[in-house]
Formats: sequence, structure tokens, C-alpha cells
Amino acid sequence: MKTALSAIALICLSSAAVADQVSQQATQLEPQVIEWRRHFHQHPELSNREFETAKYIENYLKGLGLQVQSGVAHTGVVAILDTGKPGPVVALRADMDGLPVKEQNGLPFRSQAIGEYNGEKVPVMHACGHDTHMAMLMGAAKILTDMKSQLSGKVKFVFQPAEEGAPVGEKGGAELMVAEGVMKGVDVVFGLHISSDTDVGTVEYRHGGIMAAVDPYKIVVKGKQAHGAYPWLSVDPVVTSAQIVMGLQTIVSRELPLTQDAAVITVGSIHGGNRSNIIPNQVELVGTIRTLDDAMREDLHAAVHRKAKGIADSMRAEAEVILPYGDSYPVTYNDPTLMDKMLPTLHRTAGQGKVQEVKAVTGAEDFSFFQKEVPGLYLFVGGKSVDLPKHQAPAHHTPEFRIDEAGMKLGVELLTNLTLDYMQQRQ
Repeated sequence: MKTALSAIALICLSSAAVADQVSQQATQLEPQVIEWRRHFHQHPELSNREFETAKYIENYLKGLGLQVQSGVAHTGVVAILDTGKPGPVVALRADMDGLPVKEQNGLPFRSQAIGEYNGEKVPVMHACGHDTHMAMLMGAAKILTDMKSQLSGKVKFVFQPAEEGAPVGEKGGAELMVAEGVMKGVDVVFGLHISSDTDVGTVEYRHGGIMAAVDPYKIVVKGKQAHGAYPWLSVDPVVTSAQIVMGLQTIVSRELPLTQDAAVITVGSIHGGNRSNIIPNQVELVGTIRTLDDAMREDLHAAVHRKAKGIADSMRAEAEVILPYGDSYPVTYNDPTLMDKMLPTLHRTAGQGKVQEVKAVTGAEDFSFFQKEVPGLYLFVGGKSVDLPKHQAPAHHTPEFRIDEAGMKLGVELLTNLTLDYMQQRQ
């Protein structure tokens, strides 16, 4: 028993010493991480169009002496640090793409970039923090490469394109990376997302589902056209659609066990008709479903079909349900056993009182495709200045979005320490 306790004590001392070493290196590297982030911020590129971003990352990783593969899932970059010693394969992921948003925040390095989205010229901005994610992973790659002699196994650095969704008619993102074999041989995957409304120096986690599954859908309601003055001659798809919209809301409120997990069903657009005095032949409803539990997800899907078709039938109309309508993402699910094992790493890295377990959010992340292949953790890192009130923090995906760059140092340390500690646990 004494021998076992002594071994544990030595491991704890060793981990603390390594964490101090990582912190010192992250501090020294912080100005460079900020420089990388600002470069990416000034030169954002849209999903599946991250050509210059990929070249910049590729050149840097090659300079570290890593094995680098480019053109993965169109524009992704994957690099491998091989220690030459037996051990697990740890994957670390950062997303690369910007958004069709015009930046309006007064930053001296704000984006002036223009891209093409759905055939139109649009402004482009890193309005979700992917620029920081890339910079943090580059920092972790540098430190882990310098600490190669202390590692056992391999580290796979995954720079993923198209997290925000591939252009219409294209495949992309994490799902395509998985299809191309990026996760083959990987034992575990870690990813971070910076948060504009969470204090710098804070890390947030959750056991199980932390971000929702997303399923877009389309309902086509078919009726019979008639003059608006004689509605009895029609089968009115507009009135039928109105009842379907209201009926869909009762699925969540009356059919799902909401004390178990949250769920959302939203109708985002309605299209039908072209004149005030013509009842059209059909109306189209397009929306999104968000769930945090696989069984609830299945039940909600079945209910949408049943509710839409039943209401349409009661109105003498027809309803065609297309679900999913476009790309679906699974639940971003933190393996509970892995979460328990790595919690000490979070506490040791962030410090006392800086680690918070949070409720799940109904936003979605295609990091979930990696987690379907191997156990993984997805964490939030604070990017809000501590003196800025939370209600004043600019939201993600908005023109005003901005983060405090001081938050990136913790991200670099977390990616590094999660890798080191996981490898040590597997030895």
C-alpha cells in the first residue's frame, strides 16, 4: 500500500513540475501566439476556401520538423509528432474557417477581407474565435515538440476546415475528415472553444452532452390553389402551415422529458405565395432541431413526421417532411469516464476556483464527429476581460465580436497538459 501511495505521490509531483514547465513556456510563447492570432484575424477565409490559412499553418508545422499532410478534407492540415516510443495517439483539433460577417469593432487589426458565399461577394470575419483556436494549437504544437523527449506515443495536430458548414453542394468539415481517415489509430481527441462571455483564465466543462445535435428540416405543405376571395375552393397550405408551426412547438413542451435534457425545434423561414389575393398551391417551412440526448432526438424526429402529416391530413392537405435537410451534427459528447480522469489536469492548469461545470448549450459543433469515433473532450476557455460585465460582452457570430487575447495562454497550456497527462496515465 505504501509503495502504491508513493508512486501516486511521485506522479503528482511530476505532473506539477511539468505543468510549471508548460506554463513558463506558454508565457514565453504568448507574444508569438498573439501575433499568429492577429494574422489569421486580418486574413480570414470562408469554409472550404481556407487556402492561404492552410499554407501558413503548413509552413509553420513543417518548420517544427513534423510530418505534415495538407489538402485534407479540401483545405485541412494534419501534422504528426512521433516520439518513436510506444504510447497512445492523442489528437488535438482547431477549426480554421471564418464567417460572412462584416467586422465592426474598431480593432486595429480588424478584417477587410472579401469572399464569395452562395455566389455573392461578402465581407469575411473571424466572428467565432477560430483564429484564436488555430493560434493556441500552434502554440501547443511548439511546446509539445520541444518536450518530445518527455512524451510517449504520437500527437496528431488537426487543423480542420469548414466547421461552420461546407458551401451548398459540397462536403466538408469534421465529417469529411473522419471519412478520409484522420481518426484512424487515434485513441483520444481534445478540442477547445474560446468564449467571449466567460472570464479570461476560466475553463468550463461538462460530463456528457455539452453541445446539441443539430438537424435541419424542411416541410413542404401541398394544397390546392384558389382565389383569395373564395377560400372554400382551396385546400389552404398557408393556414395548414400555421397550424403545423404551432403544433411543432407542442412536441417539446408536451412530449419530451425536459427534466432529462433540453430540446429545441425552430421554424426559421416560411415561403409561399406571391399575391395577397391568391391562395398558393404549396408552402415550405425550413427550420432546425436541437437535442442533447440520442433517444430524445429519435423521438422528436418521429414526432415531427407524425405531427406535420397529421395536421395536414386534417386540413385535406399533404405534408412532405425532409429530415434531415442538409448537414446534421451529432451531440458533442464528453465521455464521462475520460472527463473524470482529466479533471485534475483542468484544475492544476487553470488554478483554484477557475474550473466550472456548466449546463449544456443548444449550439452545435462538428467536433462531435470526432467524438463518435473515439472518446473526446470539448471545453470552453474564457476570452472576456474580467472587468467587462458579462451582459456587455459581444456575442459570437456578430460584427462586434471580440475577445481578450490574454485568454489564449490558458488554451495553449490546456492542450499541452491534457496531452502530457493522458500519455502519462496510459504508461
